[in-house]
Amino acid sequence: MIINISEAKANLSKLVNMACHGEEVIIAKNNLPLVEIVPHKMKGKRKLGILAGRIDVPDDIMDEDEVLNEMFYGREEGEEAERQ
Repeated sequence: MIINISEAKANLSKLVNMACHGEEVIIAKNNLPLVEIVPHKMKGKRKLGILAGRIDVPDDIMDEDEVLNEMFYGREEGEEAERQ
């Protein structure tokens, strides 16, 4: 079924129900097909811990890194004088 966009706005619930029951529903604008309403396909549940044992997290991961701090925050005034 091809339906104009203004009619689709008024009958969206009906069109969604039709698509869920397997009917082809296409929304058109100026008689040009734009989109098709299709039922959503459920994905499987996500598995947690899929990378367990495959990656190595260093012990110092939460320690501050001076180079990164400088990149994000810049140098402090006292540090600039020391480096020159």
